[in-house]
Amino acid sequence: MHRITLLGKPGCHLCDDAREVVARVAGELGVPWEEVSIESSAELTEKYWEMIPVTLIDGVQHDFWRVDEARLRAALEA
Repeated sequence: MHRITLLGKPGCHLCDDAREVVARVAGELGVPWEEVSIESSAELTEKYWEMIPVTLIDGVQHDFWRVDEARLRAALEA
C-alpha cells in the first residue's frame, strides 16, 4: 500500500490546490495521505522552501510546485 505525503506551509495557494488533488485521488484510490508543514522542521524548510508544494510517495519525491492528477494516479496504481 502506498502512502502520500504533501509538504507545504500555511498561506501557500499552490499548496491549497495540491491538497485538493491529493485528497481527491487518495480518497478515490483508498490511499492514506498526510500533510506536513515545512515550517515544522529546519531541515524540511531548508530542503524544500523553494519547491512547495512537494508530493512524496512512500517517502520519495514525486512532484513539486504542481500536482499532476493523471501522473499521481498512474504512480499510485503501478
